[in-house]
Amino acid sequence: MSPSNPLLALTRRHFFGQCALGIGSMALASLLSEGQASAAPAPATPMMPRPPHFPPRVKHVIYLFMAGAPSQLELYDYKPKLLAQHGKPIPPDFIKGKRFAFMDSFAKEPPKLLASKRKFAQHGKSGAWVSECLPHTASIIDDLALVRTVQTNVFNHAPAKLFVNTGSPQFGRPSMGAWVTYGIGSEGRNLPGFVVLQSGPRGPRGGAPNWGAGFLPTAYQGVPFRTVGEPILNLSSPRGITPQRQREMLDVLKELNEQRLADTGDNEIATRIASYEMAYRMQTSAPELIDIAKEDRKTLELYGAQPGKPSFANNCLLARRLVERGVRFIQLYHTDWDHHGGNGADLGKALDRVCQEIDQPCAALIKDLKRRDLLKDTLVVWGGEFGRTPMGEIRDTVGRNHHIDAFTMWMAGGCIKAGHHLGVTDEFGFAPVEDPVHIHDMQATILHLLGLDHTKLTHRFQGRDYRLTDIHGNVIKKLLA
Repeated sequence: MSPSNPLLALTRRHFFGQCALGIGSMALASLLSEGQASAAPAPATPMMPRPPHFPPRVKHVIYLFMAGAPSQLELYDYKPKLLAQHGKPIPPDFIKGKRFAFMDSFAKEPPKLLASKRKFAQHGKSGAWVSECLPHTASIIDDLALVRTVQTNVFNHAPAKLFVNTGSPQFGRPSMGAWVTYGIGSEGRNLPGFVVLQSGPRGPRGGAPNWGAGFLPTAYQGVPFRTVGEPILNLSSPRGITPQRQREMLDVLKELNEQRLADTGDNEIATRIASYEMAYRMQTSAPELIDIAKEDRKTLELYGAQPGKPSFANNCLLARRLVERGVRFIQLYHTDWDHHGGNGADLGKALDRVCQEIDQPCAALIKDLKRRDLLKDTLVVWGGEFGRTPMGEIRDTVGRNHHIDAFTMWMAGGCIKAGHHLGVTDEFGFAPVEDPVHIHDMQATILHLLGLDHTKLTHRFQGRDYRLTDIHGNVIKKLLA
């Protein structure tokens, strides 16, 4: 039996949904206003292109993330003094008060300097020192800007990856790709604005939060693509569902969701509408994207790509195809760079293997973008989560410990100064002596090249305005042409 007084039939949800004035509606409006972008109001279609803060230098980013932390001393930072001092204890002043990931290996006895066994040579007009591990990269060195003095705050893998990707070592913050697509959307209508491609024996430590949306609407999180089979699981329609029937079902769902969006203003409902429509369009666009067999033989040979065989080479070729289709932010993770020493983690065969996996494809990506006139609108970034110590770490074989004070990254494309070398480390490669560059500076520079002011791209959450660079970061003007 229903109550005689109709007010008694109203639930609290009905009350907040129907009242137009009063404390309840004001509180709800306040909560909803916290989800608005500071750069622009939330769009009806989350990925629609939006104007940046100022004219951009690039339209797309390809971030080549070497998960596990490559040793800069075996690849880019040539240190003859290490060879002369090999086997001697590092002077105590260098490590006084410093912390390392595996303190026990350094506490047993004073850590000893470890010279690289790799041969280095100068390459290109810029005269950059590059080791024998990366012959293909050496051939394009004049297209790259090397940054040898990158610093970070965190010396363990998972939180360090989060710090590079989200600006914080803690879970729950939006990733760089999410911030970018939140700020300016994407040009690709039939593909996500932020795509993640993975290769190597395992996924990166820290997992999906490295490309997550955090407290931003989930529309902006990275979408992992598989490179064989279905690009995304469950993308295809079940048997018996015709395209017409599916379209009719989506139209009904869209109408219902739009009514709910009008009632609540919840951005997650807009995300739901957009995701359904994107998935429908991707049923055609995604399989076509990953079919690299349509590329000519010369291009496949350039990358070392093999259709149907997952690899970093295939992913680099896919990254170029994603740029051509308007995708804003593409991130490639390649694992197995953790060379502490020991079986499968040494600075000999293990390093050779992983370098061979990425060297030719990285160089091919730059060459391919350049010959297609895409490099001027694309920023390519290469690097890991931290570097490696100049001191050896003795396990079954010799390796290097984690190091946060100086490591090497490179950038190419857009208005980056090609052939420029930024930063100088000390005689052992332990710390910067010129032009230190923090990870927050790299993040600020990437956003700047996309036309975004890192201090203004914010989102209000739990009573404060958050941003990718927290309260830090400066644009690295010396890298800009």
